[in-house]
Amino acid sequence: MRAVLQRVTRASVALDNETVGSIGPGLLVLLGVARGDGPAEAQRLAEKTVELRIFADPSTSLGAGSPAPRQFNRSLLDIGGSALVVSQFTLLADVWRGRRPSFAEAAPPDEAEALVDAFVAALRERGVRVETGRFGAHMLVELENDGPVTIVLDTADLDGPRRRPSTGSG
Repeated sequence: MRAVLQRVTRASVALDNETVGSIGPGLLVLLGVARGDGPAEAQRLAEKTVELRIFADPSTSLGAGSPAPRQFNRSLLDIGGSALVVSQFTLLADVWRGRRPSFAEAAPPDEAEALVDAFVAALRERGVRVETGRFGAHMLVELENDGPVTIVLDTADLDGPRRRPSTGSG
């Protein structure tokens, strides 16, 4: 599963000129399901999403007189934020060959919908208020990105080693 998390002050999703989901402060989660993903990936990604510390801690700053944002010390759970989850199979696009993206790595719609639902349920089980778009529909998403802060999570990368900075000697 692949998710793009955008820290927002507000976000909404509309279908046929009707708002079907909206949140205040929290995360807009664009969610793609890959072939081979299962319930374990949905649970793991939900856990990472709610515990990831990407919200400012108002009691800390990066230095005296610095206009920089405050440190990332708080999670979605810590701030009592909401999540707007929008399924987006295009996150699995392969664009390396040709000019048209291939979506062969995206899960079939029936499997993907069940896993999006499992991800949403896992967020709710962890105490997050969740709104959603409509699976498979053409939607209009509106957001006010806070920061901007945008993080990409992929369950295929969660077990791998942490990337180390290049030493520049190569």
